Amino acid sequence: MAFHSKSSVKPVCRGVCAVVALLLACGTLICKPGDSAYLKTKVDPGRAGVFVDGKYVGPAANFRIGRTYALPPGKHEVKLLDPRYEDFTTTVDLVAGKTVVVAQTLKPLPPPKPPLGSLKTTVIASKFDAVYLNDKYYGHTGEFNNCEQALMLPAGEYTVRIDPVAGGSAFTKKVQIEAGKTVVVP
Repeated sequence: MAFHSKSSVKPVCRGVCAVVALLLACGTLICKPGDSAYLKTKVDPGRAGVFVDGKYVGPAANFRIGRTYALPPGKHEVKLLDPRYEDFTTTVDLVAGKTVVVAQTLKPLPPPKPPLGSLKTTVIASKFDAVYLNDKYYGHTGEFNNCEQALMLPAGEYTVRIDPVAGGSAFTKKVQIEAGKTVVVP
């Protein structure tokens, strides 16, 4: 039997409260089973974008843990997109208070041919804001925003659009990608 002093219990309670708050913010806890249905993704690669009825809702995973999205009950088209893989589309029938799991391993496409340059993004509002190049989804801002990560692209001109996952106005900018160079989009 273990005994805890008051001082050792407080940090544990604070930690548990922080985890519960984080899970509530991410929509992974069911608060009102009658109001929402849930879509859970188990996708390889986890960086694939999840689109429900044509709207981007976020990445399939975060830190390799499948994400759960609260959605209205009913039939929905779910599309998984990653420019390095073949697209995958399915239809799910969500029931209030229940969770449907979409599990899929995407098939890789051949890598782009050189010469390549790179594109990096900065996180404006959320690391899950969608990044589009020439109106095609390429990932989210959190994938391309540090010294270890960048989007490798064939040289050429691109229109970059960043759509906030929470809604609002998109950011758009034309960029020129040059072989061996990096462009940072703020």
